[in-house]
Amino acid sequence: MGEVIKRPRPRIESLSDLIFGLALSIGAISLISRIPGTPFRMLIDIAEFGFSFLILISVWMGYTNIMSVLPLESGTVVGLNLVLLFLVSIEPYLFYLNIIFDLSDHALLLDSASRLYALDMTGLMLILALFTYELAREERGLVAADLIAHYRRVRDSLFVFAALFLVTVMPIFWNIKIQDLPLRFYFWLIPLVLSFAFRVSGRFQK
Repeated sequence: MGEVIKRPRPRIESLSDLIFGLALSIGAISLISRIPGTPFRMLIDIAEFGFSFLILISVWMGYTNIMSVLPLESGTVVGLNLVLLFLVSIEPYLFYLNIIFDLSDHALLLDSASRLYALDMTGLMLILALFTYELAREERGLVAADLIAHYRRVRDSLFVFAALFLVTVMPIFWNIKIQDLPLRFYFWLIPLVLSFAFRVSGRFQK
């Protein structure tokens, strides 16, 4: 019998769980670090934290689902994993900057922070879309044939989400304001709404 050659595998799964956990914890710490002046302000703070929480949880659920199937067989996949984890780790920081800067006093800083957040989310969605693209390739045989159509829908939706976040970097999404808030912030809600709609429609199609 020939000797079995064992090859070391990177512990990406453990690292990813740690980083996602830390990102969620940092978001919670930023929430309790600000004392609300009114009950309404407290509700606003919770709503803002809820947005970041839903974003990170959605990314984590999609990521763990993908990585449970996608093999770490190339340096490109490992590299994209590390980039994704970096983007996850800075998401709470960039989101926090968007909620502490005042539009009237720190317009330039808020504009820059919101653009960076949009680019961060674009990168997250794009990497998840590329990973899902690999799962949806029928010739690779990574998932059952009856799941190919599902992963293709997920892939397409992630590319749409990436495009939606990317387009908000344009100045028009900062210059147009609704209730004294740039359109950019409202536009970020669209991926969450579409994600929920895609999940519901996917369940009905099964």
